Amino acid sequence: MKDFVQLFEQLDQTTKTNKKVAALKSYFDAADDMDKLWTIAILSHRRPKRSVRTALLREWASEAANLPLWLFEESYHIVGDLAETIALIHPNLESKNDKSLSEWVQFIIDLKPLSDEEQKEKVLWVWNNLNEKERFVFNKLLTGGWRVGLSQKLMTRALAQHAEVEENSLTHRLMGNWRAETTTYHELIESSDPADQYSKPYPFYLAYALEGEPQNLGDVSEWQAEWKWDGIRGQIIIRNNELFVWSRGEELMTDKFPEFQELVEALPNGTVLDGEIIPFKDGKPLNFATMQTRISRKNVSKAILKSAPIVMIVYDILEFEGKDLRETPMKERRQILERMVKKQKSGTLMLSKVLELDSWNKLIEVRTTSRENNAEGLMLKRKDSTYKIGRKKGDWWKWKVDPLTIDAVMIYAMRGHGRRANLYTDYTFAVWDGEKLVPFAKAYSGLTDKEIKRVDAFVKKNTVDKFGPVRSVSPELVFEVAFEGIAKSSRHKSGVALRFPRIHRWREDKPAAEANTKEDLMRMLDDFG
Repeated sequence: MKDFVQLFEQLDQTTKTNKKVAALKSYFDAADDMDKLWTIAILSHRRPKRSVRTALLREWASEAANLPLWLFEESYHIVGDLAETIALIHPNLESKNDKSLSEWVQFIIDLKPLSDEEQKEKVLWVWNNLNEKERFVFNKLLTGGWRVGLSQKLMTRALAQHAEVEENSLTHRLMGNWRAETTTYHELIESSDPADQYSKPYPFYLAYALEGEPQNLGDVSEWQAEWKWDGIRGQIIIRNNELFVWSRGEELMTDKFPEFQELVEALPNGTVLDGEIIPFKDGKPLNFATMQTRISRKNVSKAILKSAPIVMIVYDILEFEGKDLRETPMKERRQILERMVKKQKSGTLMLSKVLELDSWNKLIEVRTTSRENNAEGLMLKRKDSTYKIGRKKGDWWKWKVDPLTIDAVMIYAMRGHGRRANLYTDYTFAVWDGEKLVPFAKAYSGLTDKEIKRVDAFVKKNTVDKFGPVRSVSPELVFEVAFEGIAKSSRHKSGVALRFPRIHRWREDKPAAEANTKEDLMRMLDDFG
């Protein structure tokens, strides 16, 4: 555990990629297999599930520090991190820690079945036997709020150097729903043929947002254009006569989409397809809010299957009859894909349409019709491109349409987290409904640091009421809020829910009385919902 705490400090104190990779490799070189396994799990977001309620941790911490709970809560809002707050309010004791990382993780797992009193006794014992840095890391593991400035790609690079395994191969090994509780380091990293785990997806190839004009990409004839659909990026795998459906976030979602079971019979064994899973009814895509009714439920009922039927709009084939096609040029993969889709008789698989265009100017015109086609914009892919791993510039670009925008009044504010814990950075926005302001969206990104400080000063000077960490402010500031989509919602007072809301700009030129109305939102809903 001491070595893991030191690693955490090294990763947290540098922004240099090479130093992070070197620190990780050094740690892996010295750690035993169990600690290496749990480090991989923690850094790839496979931490053990939270075993103690955070409300209890706040109560125990305030009691142990002899602080009233309200003062602890205020301190928490200032610090912005529960694990750090708890670590700071206790004395910096001499460490009595001799457990390994894996032993501490098991300690946390074993807390789950205990009563509240038994959990309290054990947690307080830990807090009184670790120094401040160790207590902070323990609390991070305990609360499940682990965040460190490190991508899984860098962790994989360091692990590849340590294990002397090819990085792309290791990336594939770490895909899927493996758990540290049910595997070993050897099985995960050192097994002779991890590809035998036939359920695993391939690492996804991700596109960059197009910057500048498309003409800069060269000859239009070298590119393939398709609609960019708003759904769940996924892979459908048919191997060993079984179906597996994976999301881009490495979540196994087979049970969420029972419609795809028919593909086991419809597609050749040894097939892996890449595409967008979307709700589709009456010959057209439905909005993403409809998709959420599918993925937010444990059990998919007959009623949901009827109201939110889904398809995969498939745009690539990564494996065919057991052969890996990723190094095959895309135009050849496309031919294989088209032949295969035409042969299958399933209604749940649709081929992504290639837009036949002879000039970039024509493509620019087509892009303006994206929302009419229920798309987010266009995808541009070089016809001779291979299927790479991760986000690479050059061959695949996403070219989204400009966002929808509406002018809104800020009515509530909350403090941020981390380095912004002392500033009010999370805002709630409202539009006019007659003479009332109706909240419709929350957003926290889009302002510069300088603008955030100015808004923070306004909040502190113009607070009219407090609701815990929330401040109600005088309705004076107007912001242009941008968003990708709009849908009906019975859970919101405004009657709508926005997709990816963020602040586009501060409208200092506009008084609150001239902000948009609920009626304007409803018109957008009719046009784009």
